[in-house]
Amino acid sequence: MLSRPKPGESEADLLQFQNRFLATKASPAVKIVKKADKRKGDGGSEEDERLPLQDSRDMVMLEDFPDVPPALIPAPAKKSKFKSARVHFEDPEEQLEHHDQHITAVLSKIVERDTSTATVTMPNPTGEPFPRAFHRSEVKSGVRKAVSDLQVSLSLALSPSSSCWPSQTLLFASQSHIVTGEGLRSMKSEQEAQNIHEENMERLHSMSQEEILQEQKKLLAQLDPSLVAFLKSRRVADESQEREETKEQERPEKPGYPETGSESQLEVEEVLKMSSLEESNMKQSTRTEEEDDLPVKPEKEWIHMDSVEFDKLKWMKDLPQPRRRRTKKGMQARFSLKGELIPPDADLPTHLGLHHHGEEAERAGYSLQELFHLSGSQVIQQRTLALQVLGHVVQKAKAGEFVSSLKGSVLHLLLDAGFLFLLRFSLDETVENVVAAAVHSLHALLVSSDDEEYLDRTFSWYLGMAVFPFIPNNEEEGEEEEGQEEILMEKTQEKKSKEENKSDPDVAQYDIIKGLLKTKILHRFRYILEVMRPVPLVVLHILDILTRIARHSSEACSQLLDCPRLIETIVREFLPTQWDPQVADYGELLTSLHGVPCATAMKLVRVIASGGRNAAARLLNKFELKSRLSRFIAEDPQDLPLKSKEALRLSTEAFRLWAVAAGYGQACDLYRDLYPVLVKILQSLPYLASSSHENNSMLQLSIQRAAAVVTLLTNVTQTAGCAAELQAQLNSCGSGEEAQIPPPPVTWSQVSGLRPFLETSLKRFLQELSQLDTWQVLQPLASSYIIYLGVYYNACSQQPSLNPIDCLEELEHLTSEVLLPLLSKPAMQGLWDLLRPCSALCNPLSCSPGPESVPSIVSLSCTGGKPPMSLAGSKSPFPFLTALLFLINNITHIHKGLVSKYTFVLGFRGLKDYLLQSCTTVSPSLTPSSAWILRHEYHLQYFVLALAQKMADTCPDYTQHASLHHCVAMTLLSRLLPGSEHLAHELLWGLSFNPELIPEGKAGGPEAADFSDILHLDPNTKPAQPGSVTTASSNPSRGALLEEAYQNLSLIRTCYLSHFVHLEPALVRSRDAYQGRTHLVRWMLLPEVKGPILPSDWPFFPLISLYNKVTSAERPGAVLNSLSPDLVNIVTRNLQWVLLLETWRAGALDGIPAAAKLARLMCVFLTGSDLFLERPVHSYTAALLSLYCQPKALDSLQLDAPLPGLASFHDLYINLLEQFEGVSFGDPLFGTFVLLPLQRQFSVGLRLAVFGEHMSALRAMGVPLQQFPVPLERYISPPEDNLNLLRQYFRTLITGALRHRWCPVLYAVAVAHVNSFIFSQDRTSEEAEAARKNMLWKTWLLADEVLKKHLLYYKLPNSECPLGFELYEQLPPIRQKYLQLVTKKEHKENTQLLDY
Repeated sequence: MLSRPKPGESEADLLQFQNRFLATKASPAVKIVKKADKRKGDGGSEEDERLPLQDSRDMVMLEDFPDVPPALIPAPAKKSKFKSARVHFEDPEEQLEHHDQHITAVLSKIVERDTSTATVTMPNPTGEPFPRAFHRSEVKSGVRKAVSDLQVSLSLALSPSSSCWPSQTLLFASQSHIVTGEGLRSMKSEQEAQNIHEENMERLHSMSQEEILQEQKKLLAQLDPSLVAFLKSRRVADESQEREETKEQERPEKPGYPETGSESQLEVEEVLKMSSLEESNMKQSTRTEEEDDLPVKPEKEWIHMDSVEFDKLKWMKDLPQPRRRRTKKGMQARFSLKGELIPPDADLPTHLGLHHHGEEAERAGYSLQELFHLSGSQVIQQRTLALQVLGHVVQKAKAGEFVSSLKGSVLHLLLDAGFLFLLRFSLDETVENVVAAAVHSLHALLVSSDDEEYLDRTFSWYLGMAVFPFIPNNEEEGEEEEGQEEILMEKTQEKKSKEENKSDPDVAQYDIIKGLLKTKILHRFRYILEVMRPVPLVVLHILDILTRIARHSSEACSQLLDCPRLIETIVREFLPTQWDPQVADYGELLTSLHGVPCATAMKLVRVIASGGRNAAARLLNKFELKSRLSRFIAEDPQDLPLKSKEALRLSTEAFRLWAVAAGYGQACDLYRDLYPVLVKILQSLPYLASSSHENNSMLQLSIQRAAAVVTLLTNVTQTAGCAAELQAQLNSCGSGEEAQIPPPPVTWSQVSGLRPFLETSLKRFLQELSQLDTWQVLQPLASSYIIYLGVYYNACSQQPSLNPIDCLEELEHLTSEVLLPLLSKPAMQGLWDLLRPCSALCNPLSCSPGPESVPSIVSLSCTGGKPPMSLAGSKSPFPFLTALLFLINNITHIHKGLVSKYTFVLGFRGLKDYLLQSCTTVSPSLTPSSAWILRHEYHLQYFVLALAQKMADTCPDYTQHASLHHCVAMTLLSRLLPGSEHLAHELLWGLSFNPELIPEGKAGGPEAADFSDILHLDPNTKPAQPGSVTTASSNPSRGALLEEAYQNLSLIRTCYLSHFVHLEPALVRSRDAYQGRTHLVRWMLLPEVKGPILPSDWPFFPLISLYNKVTSAERPGAVLNSLSPDLVNIVTRNLQWVLLLETWRAGALDGIPAAAKLARLMCVFLTGSDLFLERPVHSYTAALLSLYCQPKALDSLQLDAPLPGLASFHDLYINLLEQFEGVSFGDPLFGTFVLLPLQRQFSVGLRLAVFGEHMSALRAMGVPLQQFPVPLERYISPPEDNLNLLRQYFRTLITGALRHRWCPVLYAVAVAHVNSFIFSQDRTSEEAEAARKNMLWKTWLLADEVLKKHLLYYKLPNSECPLGFELYEQLPPIRQKYLQLVTKKEHKENTQLLDY
């Protein structure tokens, strides 16, 4: 027996098995036979009969298995009538076009059907998305029609004369027009069809005329109208064919009718003929009209135009005129190929290529949906076109061109539709055109050239190199709580792990740059730049996108550096030290940017270097940027073989990159090598003033380059100023101590010789101040000069080799020869007057977000350019005045004797008006655009206040501006942004608590406060303060408390500074940046902006911090019974400062809602058990409460609104109630705080909590009516409408839980509301009406006559009365009548119940 092949055996083994099998001559297990052709039937020709092995196809036949599957139809196979004419393997589409004439497959389901010979027909199109379903419910239950029944109904429905039969006799055709027998395998197919027809006729003759018409209507309602029309046309065609045959045979009889008939037969014939003629005439007229509409008339001689399909030729017609729809519903926006919005009624020519065969074909342009659909086309040109148009649309949307025309945001719509990832997927294409279009669209989405331009302009401003990261403010992440660095590090790690687990679309939803980085877009850009080597425009766009990514965060800069071969490719290809000069000839377009220096690439490297000192060090050392800096700085831009503007930009960016590196104390060794070059540049700077009248683009680029050079020298000077200190630390460092930072390679002696050059140039530039047009061009360079001088003298004063006398003489010379003459010029008065029009604080709309701003994409809203009269505009005085005040502060800090000479600076009218308006207006909402611009404005305000502090300490007549400057200091303290912690510390230390800046403490302020309380100018104001259970004497007056607080300002300052210790790490980093300690600066990117440095309620911060500590120290179920004296002092100092601000600087606390102030004061009672009983705490709390109970404060009190820092006021109040029940000791002050939120205007839930779960608190709430500072009308009006609360009022009164001697305030309130309810005549629900009568009846039956009298005879509230309200001597007649009516009715009903 032969073995079977096994797995793993080779072909040689299989051949060996075959040879053995053939040698044995055994019979095979299977036979190969020819498969029967079903299309030929049983009777094939002899020519087709071949041996099985001679067939073209081999079939495997198993033993005991039939060769052919059993026939499903017992009838023999039918031969094809078209065998001789058919071509085998005919195309199915052509087969359908040529032989689409069978109707049996559409109408009937005949069992005797051979599907092998039947042609396939396509279903007729309908206007509905799906065919109409046939429901069984439409057929009577129990009725099952056979095939013949269905054919009968169809015959009735399709008969053209069915509606006009004779009323007496119905005659039918002799054969069926529907069932023809075609497709049946049997040879007697016609006979079978005739038998079916005769059965139908018999069934029709057995039905009445009404039944036939009813069945006809029912069937017509169920069938598709298009199908009915098709079958009618079939019948008409058959009848016309029969008529023609009859005419040829010249037979008078009509086929399908009996030879003999009556007059009714003739009538039926006539009706049929007329109906057929009408239908043919209608079709002919319709066809004629459609042919007339076509621009090209179809001819019969044309191929395949036998049957004209007008539906397919409609696109050749002329488009109708577009018109605006007169409807309120918006129309779909359509855009041109340039991204322009096309008006709905625009009639554009078709040769523009804006018309297509989609929806609204008469309207030109493409909708966003169509562009998205087109971007997925397989045609490269279509994909490219769609991406280009989308990029143009995004670009114009960001410019705000669609704001007035479209509803909603185009960018939001595109991003929600997946536009970002459409671009990302398109970048992975291999076609250069598609990649170029995707890069263009991504550039339009992410990059704003105007933002970059204004960032470059502010680079040379005071600390202009430092910018905020372009990180969106993600609300989902939540705000990080203040705490230690370890906790923050843990939260950062958790945040990173969560982001790693999120999908790319989820990340991109709130931060597009992060989402793109997760898609490995940097690797794709590297491939495009290195391998695909696109055209120059694409390269520039990619470099701009990479620059935008680098501005995102320091982490993004690290990813750019870590991407394999990305920075190497950029430096090698776009920052070469040698290149072919012919590549960049003048007047010619670059065909390739590879191998040619590019200023955009240098800018990208500079922005990456701003991400941190480590990034800058890697760029300088690993990528050999020092050699390239030397190459582009040592040679004059005019000598570079590049275009003039490109050479200037490249040189400018090289100096800026060097300035950034020098800001970290790096690359300063180049200063010695390039010193002659720098001196040559400085010598040429004064000539810029003479050429400033030209005012062209080349001059502006030269000014920016010169400002970058001065900024570089400023940072080098700061680095050199720290050399002596670092050298001393290095010399004092022992061998076993930690390694110290080495001193920089540049010393003070090497930089001190540059000052004369710069001072001479400054004098030359300042002469152009009176020429406004010239000054606008030269102002950036003049500002950088002044900043350099301020840095120089500040560093000079710290040098150990300094000769103090020489330094002071230089300062006096600078003051007398340069600064005082400058400040006395009339043009300076104009600069001070421009502060208010150009201020972002005074004009909040100037820094508002753009119209198409997207939260996930950070933008500075500079699209279209800033107005000239704005802080970053061309006419803004802020950069120059900030630099000038910086220099004056440094001079007066070194030379105290010069302070008096600058006193008049603070007296400029424009400066005072600006300061007054800036501290009284609401700060703009904090956005990336406002944060960037407000930081520079805060610098100017700080230098004004720093100068005011020096004058307050040295000038005795300074008090006239003290109050204004103190208000500005308090306002600025709550507005400073992250990165300015050093300024906040200086304000707290020297300005906020400076007694010299609070002249009210010495000029009769306490007495004025007492006098105001005594006068009682407001009749609604009550001077009395709630007393204390601890002392019998009254609380001190507000004037005495203010005087004590003023004397303790130094202690208050110490208290606040100690509570801001959590800001110490950020303070150290900020101090290093502001003091110019370059060797300690870690990065140029500022911290992420999530809000100001200090919270808006920072004056209450010690109290809040203490409350948090105490509540966290208390164990569950335990109470902290005693507090240390330090904690009492902390609360006292906090309350003293708040009282001082509320009295003399009320505007500083306007940003805190009145409800938030009240909630903060409640922390006094929630901290411990006896803190509020301490005399100073109790006195200051009572004084503040009296201020917060003034009518104006009570009107602004909104407890239902969300409060900053408080999750729920209701929960806080419940805690206060529980604390009151436990440790209040009946204190009136505590009781007043509990009663204050129970006013009628606030939530009823607070009142229900007191009269429900915490009813025991009513016994201790004994606040006298004469000491209660809130009018009772706020508790009584309007009348209470909550039925549950009214029942609680009534229950506490009649049960004695609420009594006048326990709680006089709420007793008067409850009596007033119950009285108003029981005597109310307003219409109400049946439940309230029944409760009202029940209360009145129970009140009438009260045994307590006093309470009964109060409830029935209540008249109106009056705090002067002992009860708090007045009583009627006798009830008014209407009330008396109503009382008698209710009591009499209730008495009668009760009597009936008793009898029953």
